[in-house]
Amino acid sequence: MTLKYLITGATGGLGSQVLSYLVANVPASEYAAASSNEANRKRFEDQGIAFRVVNYDDPQTMETAFEDVENLLFVSTSTFDVEKRRQQHQSFVDAAKKMNVKHTWYTSLAFGGFRSDSRADVQQAHLMTEEMMRQSGINFTSIREGLYTDAFPIFMGWYPSTSTVYLPSDGLIAFTLRDELGEANARLMIRGGYDKKIVLLTAQEPVTFSEIADLINETTGRDVQVKLVSPEEFVQLKSANDEGGKPEAFFRKLLSWYDAIAQGDAGITDPLMTEVLGRQPVLPREAIRGFLRGNRDYEWHQNYVNRG
Repeated sequence: MTLKYLITGATGGLGSQVLSYLVANVPASEYAAASSNEANRKRFEDQGIAFRVVNYDDPQTMETAFEDVENLLFVSTSTFDVEKRRQQHQSFVDAAKKMNVKHTWYTSLAFGGFRSDSRADVQQAHLMTEEMMRQSGINFTSIREGLYTDAFPIFMGWYPSTSTVYLPSDGLIAFTLRDELGEANARLMIRGGYDKKIVLLTAQEPVTFSEIADLINETTGRDVQVKLVSPEEFVQLKSANDEGGKPEAFFRKLLSWYDAIAQGDAGITDPLMTEVLGRQPVLPREAIRGFLRGNRDYEWHQNYVNRG
């Protein structure tokens, strides 16, 4: 029996939002959730949601899960190990091809907009995966997702206790709410099309780190300052005093992100998300004010090593 939509990463932040939209808007017989953990089966099936195991390290699970799937949401793996990610993504693409999946929707990142020359370290795995899909001949759409507004604290290294934010550069970022990205991804899959294309989903008005500091101050009464330092100073200051316990290697990896942001790679916008949603996405300034009004000590879990 054909399955219209299979959502991998269904327990994660983006995948769960895509699934939620499908649950609310299409018949239950048309979609299924997938994750790498068989133990998640009960939580989905108790809600009337079909479940399939998809373990990126086990090609057989993918071949079994992808059988008779029309639209497959391919959520990028979260590992920072480039070689491991290459192997996982290649196995995923190979399984999608072998099982004749009609359309694979890949969750990429928005560094560089529609260009494929961004030097941001985090973008390299996405560019590599896009090339894998092209070489394989499968039908795919690479959805370059705006950086999550929700995660602004980790991108600017801000904690509720922070009074000075040290950064190697500043620049515009088209921050975009994760739940709206989830809805837009689902709507794209339902709409169909965009065969073998790259699309860009972003809010429409980028913001700088300095402007975010101003928003923090205006909304919470703090006096947060942004101080630009050299790349080496940034790594030394952050790795020596990071409240979240992140290692030096993490901050060295971030240098290419900040360099790309300074060059404008994260500030590119596109009207597609507005068109797909049928409304203007929430602008980052408005969203950040909302987070801070709800909790003046707003945090993002990935800013802390032990929070997952």
